[in-house]
Amino acid sequence: MAAPDAVPATDRAETAAHFHFTAHPLNDPDRPGDRQVRPVAPAFSHIRSWISTVGAGAGLFAADGGTVSHDVCLVDPRTDTVTVQPAPGTRKRYRPFILEARGLSMPSYAAPMGCMPADLNQDGWQDLVVYYWGRSPVLFLRASAVTPSRAAFVPQELVPGHPVWNTNAMTLGDFDGDGHPDLVVGNYFADGARVLDPTARQSSLQMPSSMSDAHNGGTLRFFRFTGARSGSTPYAHFAEVPDAFGPRPLYGWTLALGTQDLDGDGRPDLYQANDFAPDRLLVNESRPGAPKFRLAVGTRHFTTPKSKVLGKDSFKGMGVAFADLDRSGTPSILVGNITEPYGLQESNFVFRPTASGEWLQRLLHRGEAPYDDHSEGMGLARSGWTWDLVAADFDNSGYPQVMHATGFVAGRTDRWAQLQEAAMSNDLILRHPELWPDVKPGDDLSGHDPNTFFARLPQGRYVDVAKQAGVASTAVTRGFAVGDVDGDGRLDFVAANQWGQSVLYRNRSQAAPFLGMRLRLPVGPAGATTPAIGAVARLRLPDGRITQQQVYPANGHGGVAAPDLLFGLGGQKLAGPLRVDISWRDTAGVRHERTETMRPGWHDLVLAADDKRPEVPA
Repeated sequence: MAAPDAVPATDRAETAAHFHFTAHPLNDPDRPGDRQVRPVAPAFSHIRSWISTVGAGAGLFAADGGTVSHDVCLVDPRTDTVTVQPAPGTRKRYRPFILEARGLSMPSYAAPMGCMPADLNQDGWQDLVVYYWGRSPVLFLRASAVTPSRAAFVPQELVPGHPVWNTNAMTLGDFDGDGHPDLVVGNYFADGARVLDPTARQSSLQMPSSMSDAHNGGTLRFFRFTGARSGSTPYAHFAEVPDAFGPRPLYGWTLALGTQDLDGDGRPDLYQANDFAPDRLLVNESRPGAPKFRLAVGTRHFTTPKSKVLGKDSFKGMGVAFADLDRSGTPSILVGNITEPYGLQESNFVFRPTASGEWLQRLLHRGEAPYDDHSEGMGLARSGWTWDLVAADFDNSGYPQVMHATGFVAGRTDRWAQLQEAAMSNDLILRHPELWPDVKPGDDLSGHDPNTFFARLPQGRYVDVAKQAGVASTAVTRGFAVGDVDGDGRLDFVAANQWGQSVLYRNRSQAAPFLGMRLRLPVGPAGATTPAIGAVARLRLPDGRITQQQVYPANGHGGVAAPDLLFGLGGQKLAGPLRVDISWRDTAGVRHERTETMRPGWHDLVLAADDKRPEVPA
């Protein structure tokens, strides 16, 4: 009997032939003697390589106030810097520069973990949020300057007093429906823990209290937009809403956050991927000015493994993405976990909905999550030690490919035997770092896993063709940022690598026709627009099916996508313009719907409530 993931060589070769990428470096090459580990608190000294496994991140955005996301913000752990630069192969419109939190306190034990582009004050200029271990996030607000530069980004605290947090994920959306962006912050180690301070001797310096049900980590926090201004001294204010997720704080070891309107009610829901504990699906029941979420969990069926029930898993949730996998018009939820053969053999998830429309909405809002995992049958269950994952259509076939960022600690001495011993130990000892096995420089835990690139076979199963496509890097990768940086209708992506050179992969595939939309909202001064975060586009295909995408770029761990939508049209007989139904909220919080007919290609579309503003040429 063939192995469940066995695929005939001819099928693999035929599928792989659709894809071709070329690699372009984003930062300095690897050099002997480069830093490979961080200073850590004494309690973590013997596992300092473990503690040093996060921090690489990237986002794609338009730094120059335009609509094409041809700029990169990149976090390099080797130097603990956040750099803004034009994407390789695009016009050199300005010199790369490093963001600096001028005038703000930056403790020596603070290290950046990610950068999230977002127009925080809704003035048409893309700002940046940088989040850290060792302090609360910093907002870098874009002043109304023509040329991007260090001086064009004005730093501002998200939280007065910069409390000590250890943030590994952030996302944004108009969660309360007031027309303004809100922020969600997912923290890892307990708030107040100075993990990267070599002088810290704190009782809060603990490891997870369980391999499968740890709740002694950081706090999930919600920040509601309350005011802003633009100009040469921009400002944005967000107020924390402590009870947004219920009367008691939600603690966890959060590695990824995902935002998506799962039930079509116009309010984005939230997926929290937790390391060492069950993930959480938080259903949005907010009203303007009053954010509120409720927990929804899945149902175990006779054939469902215990840890494959949504919200009840015991795996290590490390990435999350959303995709309409089968042109059904309803998004599925994809989650990355540790799936290491002969190590920790968990499973990735592909949670596909078992209900739709009003019935899906009704079930979610009474706390039931009608999703079943299909990862095994689809060939997506295993990928190695997985972090970020994305689902995007790189050949415009009409079906997304799925990529997993992989790898943990790269070295020469395999430490899996010791880690397995720790994994089988009593939960009562796990919170004590001194009882964990050594993971020091030179040790290896899945340090050479290749990144994956799963493509869909005609029968619906997926096969990994990363090697043939030229993207099977064995660098320890943390995040992917996807977008069409050169406007050629083929999605490119950034791979943000830990302790190594990060890379932009330019897409050279022979792609099919596409329909691309940069949905914008009119804001601020006359003619200014901003990405329509939360807008939903439902494309009616010539074959009668409907597929949808949503503008939520900040999903997962370590990577933020361009705020664009690209629908592949492969296999469709195109006889004329395509019909797209678009829904969105304006900046006053009012919901609108509109139908457009568009021909293939890129379109910049301004979503004005009165429908009088025409499409802007791309």
